[in-house]
Amino acid sequence: MAFDYKKEYKEFYMPKNKPSIVKIPKTNYIAVRGKGNPNDKNGEYKSTVGLLYGVAYTIKMSYKGDYRITGYFQYVVPPLEGFWWQEGIVGVDYTKKEDFHFISLIRLPDFVTKKDFEWAIEEATKKKKTDFSKVEFLTYDEGLCVQCMHNGSYDDEPITIDLMHEYMRENGYELDINDRRFHHEIYLSDPRKCDVSKLRTVIRHPIKK
Repeated sequence: MAFDYKKEYKEFYMPKNKPSIVKIPKTNYIAVRGKGNPNDKNGEYKSTVGLLYGVAYTIKMSYKGDYRITGYFQYVVPPLEGFWWQEGIVGVDYTKKEDFHFISLIRLPDFVTKKDFEWAIEEATKKKKTDFSKVEFLTYDEGLCVQCMHNGSYDDEPITIDLMHEYMRENGYELDINDRRFHHEIYLSDPRKCDVSKLRTVIRHPIKK
């Protein structure tokens, strides 16, 4: 059976519907940076997601070709994630989505090296006849965070975030969003395939004592 990060690391991908404190280890990602309203059909966000999955599945399916990744095992491609921020704002202003900056992410298995990643970029470019030059290998040490599962519309996230921040303060922490630590979302549902009321999104904010 293929290794599934959501099931094997439930504390990171499947938190409960109430806030909790978690320490996230250093992780490697496929990443693409962009800006603008994620709901814009012709915006950067839509194209970045396509680039991410193009590389992610090139790596996943590498065992079917001639290239061999040391330590490779069958796995489920981890869920899409995103770091989000707006200039001059701590947190997120959901009324000004056109001001979003983002880094779209998909976790890489630990066995994938920078060399393997660079091969995947070349392979995807050749096979898909698409420019993957914006895609980067990102190592990120997220550290201490408060997180919670959010159910429902993305626009209703402030309700969950308020609960997270209240829990954070009650436990002696303060928010630590800055130019290196971001509002973080992990998308467990595909908004194209399910009702908005059934969307499940992990929301994670960096904190410090």
